[in-house]
Amino acid sequence: MLISQISKVNFTKGLVVLALMVTSMASFAQLQTAVQVVTNTNNAAENSQQSIDRLSDQTEELLVQYRTVISEIESLSVYNTQLESVVNDQNSQIQGMNSQMTELESTNRAIVPMVIEMVDMLRKIVEADVPFKINDRLDRVTKLEDMLNVSNVTTSEKYRKVTEAYQIELDYGRSVSTYQAEIDGGIQVNFLQIGRTALLYQTLDEKKSGWYNSTTKTFQELDDRYNSSIKEGIRIAAKQAAPNLVGLPILFQVSGE
Repeated sequence: MLISQISKVNFTKGLVVLALMVTSMASFAQLQTAVQVVTNTNNAAENSQQSIDRLSDQTEELLVQYRTVISEIESLSVYNTQLESVVNDQNSQIQGMNSQMTELESTNRAIVPMVIEMVDMLRKIVEADVPFKINDRLDRVTKLEDMLNVSNVTTSEKYRKVTEAYQIELDYGRSVSTYQAEIDGGIQVNFLQIGRTALLYQTLDEKKSGWYNSTTKTFQELDDRYNSSIKEGIRIAAKQAAPNLVGLPILFQVSGE
């Protein structure tokens, strides 16, 4: 009987322990579920925050892009306004240049015949003048004549070249120079050019001297007494002697003999 009671007691204890174990397991399962819910909630919250952060970054990036676009639009507006002003100014300049070109064409039509006439006149002057440095001077005129037919030389440049040639001819009238060349018969001599007043010469051996007679347009010999003075004049013109007074024959004195 006692054993039976003890067994009942033990059984009862076993049931209590079992009940506690079942209860504990149920509580643990609930706890795990709760923990899992919290974990899932935290994960969801973290994911949501990350999404919010990404959206915030994207929004900030879009805002920066928007501001950049607005700035570029404003810059383009200023640029277009400036460009329009530049284009308008260029159009005005083009119109002005067109007017100038029209005037220039009219001026060219008047200048070209004058330049041609100036070159023709220059040749006549050189051919009728005292024949000092005659080859160089005629070559200069020939080059001017050739230049008149060149299309890529502007009218203003042609005019400049012609007036330059006239200035050279004017300077000859105030110059004193010496140079070597041939006279009639192929004789090599030293020439002494004194403006357009006199053109004298002396042979290289300094034994004979002469002058150019503008009346007969020929070279004529001079007396030997002029040899020393012409020699000195040649030395002075060549800057081999200091400037000095030299008794040189002039045209009317010689032609009056």
